[in-house]
Amino acid sequence: MRLRFAHDARHVEVETPGVLTDRPVLEQISEVAHAFAREHSLEIAELAVGLSGLTPAAAQPIPLLESVAALGVQRVAIAHDSVSGYLAANGDEPGVVLAIGTGVVTLAVTARGAAKVDGWGSLLGDAGSGYWIGRAGLDAVLRSYDGRGASTVLAALAVEAFGPLDDLYMRLQGDDRRVSRIASFARAVVESAESGDPAAAHIVTAAGRELAHSAAAALERAGHANGEAIRVSAVGGIVRGSAYVRGALVAALAERGRGEGLAAPLGAPIDGVARLLDVRAGHPLESMISVAAR
Repeated sequence: MRLRFAHDARHVEVETPGVLTDRPVLEQISEVAHAFAREHSLEIAELAVGLSGLTPAAAQPIPLLESVAALGVQRVAIAHDSVSGYLAANGDEPGVVLAIGTGVVTLAVTARGAAKVDGWGSLLGDAGSGYWIGRAGLDAVLRSYDGRGASTVLAALAVEAFGPLDDLYMRLQGDDRRVSRIASFARAVVESAESGDPAAAHIVTAAGRELAHSAAAALERAGHANGEAIRVSAVGGIVRGSAYVRGALVAALAERGRGEGLAAPLGAPIDGVARLLDVRAGHPLESMISVAAR
């Protein structure tokens, strides 16, 4: 989790451990805010929060405002991190952003509305994400091991990362960090695709198509008109760090009529969190941000 305080000439920015999803997230945000203010001797007037996995039921700004009132907070804004990610990537202009990490979520905004697609987690969604790519890579490895698929250089890389293949499934199923560990294998898949491994290249191409499909679905749901120019952006280390992944995504977007390519994000994710407090009334994203003031 990245925290930023900015007021006049003073600027403080730090990294802390992320929140845990097995307990109330806004209580943890309050604890983090208090610890941050105490450590740096801060008085905080406004608090903006962009959270992964935030559900509408959990987005309760009034209890959060009450819990941080002692810090001087007069206003809070809470939103899913797809919203803050969108504002970081595209500002308040129409467009679509793909936020691709261990998971993935897509958000489109037009003059007619806004729509979020996927972000359903490793168990039920996150198509084209780092986890999705890593899992597909391990699937290709075990198919090759069984004789159900072609040989792939990913097999040796999987042994190097996880140990013998014949008990890989048991070790991962019993690992509390299995999602992040499987997602970490995406790097091996991408590098193998870049080196010409057919199985890995197929996976990265398929991931690009899944992501482009999500972008197209989000734009349609947001009321995008065919032929209307739109800004398409993607954020996340897997896209930033690999021209091959970007190329696969650009090609897949072109197949769906989005030949504009990928626009560079306008700012960092934390910049989008700060902008949650400035979204104008009537903007399509306004309804996706929970605000309370006193």
